[in-house]
Amino acid sequence: MSSEIQLEVDDGVAVLTLNAPDRRNALTPEMARSMAEACDRIDGDATIGAMIVRGSGGSFCAGADRATLAAVGDDPAGDEAYRDLESVYQAFARVGTLRMPTIAAVRGAAVGAGVNLLLATDLRVVAEDARIIPGFARIGLHPGGGHFTLVNRLAGRETAAALGLFGQEVDGTRAAQLGLAWEAVPDTEVDDRARSLAQLVARDPELARRATHSFRTELGPPPVSWDAALELERGVQMWSLRRRDKDGR
Repeated sequence: MSSEIQLEVDDGVAVLTLNAPDRRNALTPEMARSMAEACDRIDGDATIGAMIVRGSGGSFCAGADRATLAAVGDDPAGDEAYRDLESVYQAFARVGTLRMPTIAAVRGAAVGAGVNLLLATDLRVVAEDARIIPGFARIGLHPGGGHFTLVNRLAGRETAAALGLFGQEVDGTRAAQLGLAWEAVPDTEVDDRARSLAQLVARDPELARRATHSFRTELGPPPVSWDAALELERGVQMWSLRRRDKDGR
């Protein structure tokens, strides 16, 4: 597992930390694959009843790293570039399929795929001054990773349009008001608050996992499933990456 993904387990709570502060925790393919590997470990440990995902260095996640996006722009049909971008998608999708309750502890900025990562969890605790920045429209890139589906299932069509189509940024306080987060707290309290919530359910891991299964089954998939949204958006996002590369944007 890459050193840029750290996994700690304490009292039934797994804490998965993105640890690449020099690039604000932007995901490389290797880092993304390590995240998926860490999720497999978490699922395989029956003593774990909750998981927290967070970023180091005061940022949550700046999305996919620029080199990965540039490689896809150079050759969208290239097998390696395609698989590398897919690894980034599958990393946060894997977080979304963990068998226990999941929490995103969001400090600093979440950008692009970093927004999708926080939306993949069951619950979000954000800093009041956190920055939720879709960023796609600003750089001439089509949203990927099922972004519209993820936003819509939490905050509805209007918010999905504002973020995904119009590229609007929101802070943590506004995110909580919109339903994109459970609560916004001062930056220094984010990690402790997320842990206190996780500990409530982690005391009984078996119940936590069974309740999570019921929660997700009963609420059901959105009108377009996340898996379908990933595939629906993939082709047009790769087109936008190629166009952006050719135009020098």
